[in-house]
Amino acid sequence: MSAQEERDALTLPPALYDHALRLLRECPGEVPPRRGFSLSRKSEPGEDFLPEKAANAVREALLPLPGDSATLHRRFARYGIRDRHTYLIQSAVADLPIPAEQRDAARALGRELTRTGTTVPAVAAGLALLTRLGELEDVPYLRVLGLVREFTRPAVRALDALDRETAAAVWLATFIRRDAPRPLVRALWKGDEQAIRTELLAFPAEPRFLNATAARRIAEAARLPDLLDRHPCDTALLARAARLLVRMGCSRDNPTDLLAYRGALTLYRSVVQRIDLLPPTLDNHATLLSLALDLSSGPGMLLDWPPGLRATLLASLGRLLDQSRWALPTDSNALDADQRLRAGWIRRTGRRPFARPATAGRLRIEVVAGDPVDREPVETRILIDETPVMPAFFARGPANTPEDLLDDGHLRAGPEPREIQLAEACCTEGCCGALYVTIRRDADEVVWENWKRPRNMPGTRAPAPELPAFRFDAVSYDAEITRAEADHSWAWPARTIARLVKAGLVERPDLLSRWDARRGWIDSGFDDPDTTVVTFSYAPGLAAGKPDGDSLQFRWIVPDNGTAPETQAAAVLRRLAGEDPKTYTKLCGGSRERAEQLGFPWPGSD
Repeated sequence: MSAQEERDALTLPPALYDHALRLLRECPGEVPPRRGFSLSRKSEPGEDFLPEKAANAVREALLPLPGDSATLHRRFARYGIRDRHTYLIQSAVADLPIPAEQRDAARALGRELTRTGTTVPAVAAGLALLTRLGELEDVPYLRVLGLVREFTRPAVRALDALDRETAAAVWLATFIRRDAPRPLVRALWKGDEQAIRTELLAFPAEPRFLNATAARRIAEAARLPDLLDRHPCDTALLARAARLLVRMGCSRDNPTDLLAYRGALTLYRSVVQRIDLLPPTLDNHATLLSLALDLSSGPGMLLDWPPGLRATLLASLGRLLDQSRWALPTDSNALDADQRLRAGWIRRTGRRPFARPATAGRLRIEVVAGDPVDREPVETRILIDETPVMPAFFARGPANTPEDLLDDGHLRAGPEPREIQLAEACCTEGCCGALYVTIRRDADEVVWENWKRPRNMPGTRAPAPELPAFRFDAVSYDAEITRAEADHSWAWPARTIARLVKAGLVERPDLLSRWDARRGWIDSGFDDPDTTVVTFSYAPGLAAGKPDGDSLQFRWIVPDNGTAPETQAAAVLRRLAGEDPKTYTKLCGGSRERAEQLGFPWPGSD
């Protein structure tokens, strides 16, 4: 344990709330430290229940709900309920039947437990009761308890129902761990508007500092729409507000944050109504274009828009960005690497969110490449009846890439049903699941049915409802799939080179097999999108289907040299055919022992 953690560790006092309050008052300026405070985590004596037995013990301890906290303390002790059972306590209280005539008594018990509770299980039960029954007078106590790591999540849940601004300040104080945003976090905790405004403009807003949840919590804690109204001519604040909206709707993170933000419609309206004030910089152009992409095919479509407002805001963005003052620089040599990436992206993407659908029908497919400077994903957005499928039905990650869904014809409908993965959770399918649908042709219709997705809605215990089957006119469906497959206008040169190289190796696998190699991942580079990355695996005997031992992985990074993508892809394929690729690529995977066995230096061993 570090010295800081030793200072943070708590010795359980008579009341945990009193102890947390004392620790807060001892902090400089009464601003909590990063990650808040921690209770002493000594090993707990007592029986280590199986989950089902522990859940039953928690339910028995809670029923009937006692009239005083001392009784619940004794029950928890008698049943062996420990700190590690807090999640079970919260779940049990959430499901507890509380008739209307008992609500006042249950609320009083929740208050007594949170304010005088001496054990983690008792306070956790109080927080769960106030999540259901709390009132504004409970906010100051929840604010303090939320700074204790063991109570942060349940306290924030309780605060979210009562005071979103305080909930956001607690969340930011305990979950933001990087140094750069800390001055803003301190200003938000203190509620100092001038400091909030200053630090809101100063803190770095790159994705590594600002994921979707952090963006939402900052907007909530800062009361951002009100702050904009009080400073209507502050263009830097306006640009930062637009940036926060973009980050909230980022599909790579958690697009449900945008939908959870109660001020989203007000903030969209405030931003778009003032966009004429923004200077026409590349950064602002990229932010406004990202907003337009969200409003035209992303999670922003799912907000509870009044009739016509979304279309009006989108049209306003389109008119503004079409003005001559927003024209892109003509001299690319005057731009740095990131600016060149952005300028190229804006040229390819600038009018796409404002164009009418190319084909008529229930299905619309939009390949959207996000801002390359932020390393946003390329995703195949699918809309059914103008509802974006992935954020509406899944909301755990972006849609799969066009290489996954379009290049190999996976969305085409044949006579045999075929199950297709449409999206995967950002953290991998094994962690938080994926979205699947079965596609089949039924006479003159195409049917999407038998959807598969995680059982619960994102971030909740609520079960996800069953999704219906969707039927499309087959002629219109085929036309939209054909159009989407043929449309590569979204792609930049390195991405096109990667697609052409992959297609060439699919058509002629012998280009690699002659070297006992097999095609791997081929795409544009993540760190440098202007490069094409070709990977392959190698093992003696691989071409014959009888590899002699484990394979090694190799990577070839091909910079874009400015010539036509077709020319560059052809040159890559010719070199793969004529020269052993192991002689000019870099070893990037496998085992050190296997590499040394085959005579290849292990990376970093030179």
